[in-house]
Amino acid sequence: MSRPLVAIVGRPNVGKSMLFNKLVGQRLSIVEDTPGVTRDRLYAPCEWRGRSFDLVDTGGIEPSTDSEILLFMREQAQIAIDAATVIILVTDIRTGVTAADEDVATMLLRSGKPVVLAVNKADSTGAEDPTLYEFYSLGLGDPIAVSAVHGHGTGDLLDACMEHFPEAGEDEGEEEVIRVAVIGKPNVGKSSLVNRILGEKRVIVSDVAGTTRDAVDTPFENSFGKYIFIDTAGIRRKSRVEERVEKFSVMRAQLAIERADVCLILIDGREGVTEQDTKIAGLAHEAGKASIIVVNKWDLVEKETGTLEAMRKDVLRDLAFMDYAPVLFISAVTGQRVDRLFELINRVTACSRQRITTGMLNNVLADAQLRVQPPTDKGRRLKIYYMTQTGIQPPCFVIFCNSRELFHFSYQRYIENQIRATFGLEGTPIRLVIRQKGDQE
Repeated sequence: MSRPLVAIVGRPNVGKSMLFNKLVGQRLSIVEDTPGVTRDRLYAPCEWRGRSFDLVDTGGIEPSTDSEILLFMREQAQIAIDAATVIILVTDIRTGVTAADEDVATMLLRSGKPVVLAVNKADSTGAEDPTLYEFYSLGLGDPIAVSAVHGHGTGDLLDACMEHFPEAGEDEGEEEVIRVAVIGKPNVGKSSLVNRILGEKRVIVSDVAGTTRDAVDTPFENSFGKYIFIDTAGIRRKSRVEERVEKFSVMRAQLAIERADVCLILIDGREGVTEQDTKIAGLAHEAGKASIIVVNKWDLVEKETGTLEAMRKDVLRDLAFMDYAPVLFISAVTGQRVDRLFELINRVTACSRQRITTGMLNNVLADAQLRVQPPTDKGRRLKIYYMTQTGIQPPCFVIFCNSRELFHFSYQRYIENQIRATFGLEGTPIRLVIRQKGDQE
């Protein structure tokens, strides 16, 4: 049995995202006093009274609109409603019942799903605000006064939701999944790739740069395993990031990298590697994340004999610090080679989680020193005593030696390459920590 899903819906600017953040206990959804900030569906796990479930935040529903983005937002909200176990309709006590509230309520009644009515922004304590009784006119049962800012009434709200949950199953707990962040500059096809993988219009796709704002988590399962795909906002150059909301989006993309197991670094095949692509790849590398370089829009590139291999060499040359990452050429629009992503994701994840015994590492270290003698400086030779692994994701190795100064970067790189060649650590950075005699633990 899958975990219950609770969808938070309502017209724009009633405090859905703030309520979502309050219930999950984290600032996952962007909160800004501007209608239309939340555009895609945003999922997060939640727990109440020992019961685990998933919560989904949606964009504001505008029943009548000509805006393309607002129409997309309504479509996303409808998908969340269709999948939900229970729906929370969020309204605003300060404005009372509006025509838009009535239209959304009618839409929810038609869905046939259980609906819990939350009247938000009831921030004051004490006597009940008589405006609350207006909301009975929506025909959704007893309204529950809540404050997303202070947390008042959220317990009653979750209790009401749990009344509609099915009996708890034994398999609702957290399962082992691979978290995959799809990153890149704007308009390289991140959302199109996620939609292609999922086989549905899960995230909004538009030629307007900056359409995706939140880092959107989507569970997915196939014959290769279980995944959570995180579609992120395009990361622009700092000089181009002007809107306050977009600054938050870039921060969300960077946080998505931090919580991912694997990063898919998307590059536009027509442009090749740009300076901004290099900076984005650097974020994944510095965070120690397993990575795959995905060259998208390959169907739009004019080809002749050797075009693909020439492009692969150019990519690896421009991203020389990530020469460990595999390169895959795809088309998110046509689906070309997209199915090969899962095999690569599994492989680089396994490499980033690989543990190597100290004995095997020191055999490799001894062989490496026989092939290439450690460097000397002014009559002093570097002596390497032993090496051991201290962590995974990324694999981290501590090497003990007589002098850190003698352990030149070039020799560190040589040792790293020997470890890679022996144990096949593809797609993952490696961390080497050099310690000398007398270092404190």
